[in-house]
Amino acid sequence: MRWLVGWSSIAASFGTAGAVGARDEGRTMHPVGSQLLWGDPDPLWAVGDWRPDEIRTVRVDTAEGAPTVRLAVLGCCGASDEQLRVGLLAARGGALRHLTAWTGSYTAVVQIGRRITVVGDLAGARPVFYTPWAGGTAYATAALPLADLIEAQLDIGHLAALLACPETPEALRDGTPYEGVKRIPPGHALILREGSREITGYEAVASLAVAAPELDPVSAVDGVRDALVEAVRARLLAPRHAPETLPPDPGPVPGMGPAERRAARGAPVPGIGADLSGGSASATLALLAAGLPGLPGLPGTILGHGTGAGERLLAVTFNDLTTRAHEDELERARVIAANPRLHHVVVAAGEEALPYAELDNGPLTDEPAPSLVLVERHRRRLSAGSADHFVGDGARQVLDAHPARLADLLIDRRRRHLVRPVAALAKAEGPSAHSLFVPLTVYRAARRLARTSYRTGLEAAADLLPDANRLTPGLDTPADASLAALAWSRPGPAARWLTGEALAEVSVRLQEAAIRPTSVQRPGEARARAALARNAADHRILEQAAEVRSQRLHAPFLDNQVVRAARALPESLRVQPGARAAILRRVLAGAGIHDLPAGWGAPSQATSTAVVRTGLRAALPELIALFDAPLLADAGLVEARVVRKALRAASEGEPLPLDGLADLASTELWLRRLVARRGTCWTGTAAPRQRAVAGGVVPARRSLQG
Repeated sequence: MRWLVGWSSIAASFGTAGAVGARDEGRTMHPVGSQLLWGDPDPLWAVGDWRPDEIRTVRVDTAEGAPTVRLAVLGCCGASDEQLRVGLLAARGGALRHLTAWTGSYTAVVQIGRRITVVGDLAGARPVFYTPWAGGTAYATAALPLADLIEAQLDIGHLAALLACPETPEALRDGTPYEGVKRIPPGHALILREGSREITGYEAVASLAVAAPELDPVSAVDGVRDALVEAVRARLLAPRHAPETLPPDPGPVPGMGPAERRAARGAPVPGIGADLSGGSASATLALLAAGLPGLPGLPGTILGHGTGAGERLLAVTFNDLTTRAHEDELERARVIAANPRLHHVVVAAGEEALPYAELDNGPLTDEPAPSLVLVERHRRRLSAGSADHFVGDGARQVLDAHPARLADLLIDRRRRHLVRPVAALAKAEGPSAHSLFVPLTVYRAARRLARTSYRTGLEAAADLLPDANRLTPGLDTPADASLAALAWSRPGPAARWLTGEALAEVSVRLQEAAIRPTSVQRPGEARARAALARNAADHRILEQAAEVRSQRLHAPFLDNQVVRAARALPESLRVQPGARAAILRRVLAGAGIHDLPAGWGAPSQATSTAVVRTGLRAALPELIALFDAPLLADAGLVEARVVRKALRAASEGEPLPLDGLADLASTELWLRRLVARRGTCWTGTAAPRQRAVAGGVVPARRSLQG
């Protein structure tokens, strides 16, 4: 886990340079395992196993006695030193957007005198957190260290909102699971001046009344192509890294080759690799990374993997032996892997890699996320990957159209563009009497949302939320799911198992948000950004939970420039069936790749319902024991008996929302790991004496509103 942390306060010195010889030893404090990037009066540290090229600092020479002007960029950034210097000068004049225009995924921190600016990203994959502390403000790219710093308790209300409305920012607000630790929204920056703080947006927000001028479809798709190609190239041009010293190879093992033995020891292959699931997103990244040239003159790695001259890119495909649901994707992956620039590795796994497997093995992450129940599955795939590994996470949320965008088209009086998506939903329903009414039903729902104001929509959602635990079980069809998404807010899949008190508190949050002044966006655009933020947050937690030592996961679809280019796509293009596959096909064509397998771009899900249900059935005894005396029940969020009954019913095939059960299980797992945690993120004579969730217990609450 890697993060940065710093603070700004009125005090001129905290003795934070104690690690390098400060005089004020009585107040020395610094994070465990940190390196100081700059010291008092406003120190900044990088914590964790950062690579040398992932930490870059630039300083502008000023006259003697003039304020300090410097910039720190942490992460993968494709900007040159001169571009960083120009961006620093622009930021000194207040143009923060320049700091977000470089390729890659990174966090930028600017210091101009006593003014500190920390810039978050557009998707939310690199968030920024802050908390009041010692007469000033501490900030970090992880919430847990700040919770340790202030010895925070759990925020039960936030956990309730995360389970009840995970894709509704109005319910989550700016909170985190820790009381007193706040998060800045995606597309915003945190500005600190001697302890005081300000949160400002650096991205223009489209008006609700007047549509922004749209690019023509060809230019917009070309923009996505250029941004995605540059995002991949930025990773290829970065210095190569070989894994650290590995455990000794035990020698030949029957049925295991050198690659399998290395993966079993938990170390990635040197060089660059990519997922190759057979889906359009991962295939696009793998083909781009294999086709683009690497850094000129750079020798190949010891195993011959990478993207330089004569090197082959390692493409990893996960094969689930417990189901045949993904045979078409596996076949497409094999056809794509016939490319001579690809070295194909298939990771086969059975019941040991099902969802909910090995729940007891996993690190404590910054926050809970649904991916915690899939960690073993992802870890096996990533262990066979490379030191720098591309993943297609975020492509669906960045390029696809959220169903609520149909309302945006009606606001702009573009009714004819609804014909194809509505017809596709009717076709997905199959030949039935119900499918005949789908087009009219969807059109009415979109028109209703287009005519519903932000305040009215949130108030209606707040009124309906307390009854979410009385919903009739059943699996939604594609049309039903689209109809449910045509709203300003909707309950999450876990809401049906929350207590009435928990739902009531989240309802109050929505009612308060409805009357709070805010810059209202169009409903489709607002819901799409919320879905992207949810996906980016889950990707960040997955990186922490399935982390393989010496490996970096790269998700170019979540980069600022790719997100920005995708937002320029016309809504009329987004809503068309197969739009994502068509866009990515155009991206590959621009890179000279035209021959794609039959069925490429067919819709797919990473984990099918059948696989999840099989994993649930196999892990049922462990899950029942997990919810025998759950901490969620102690916090007043669920009733243990109700959850155990739902787990048994789902394992027997009853049509229940499996995503909701995954949310409950992952949150309970996270709580138990947090309570069992020992130690703190800070050291020194002034370090906090207790860790986050002081005392190690979850506070029991009869009433969440009390």
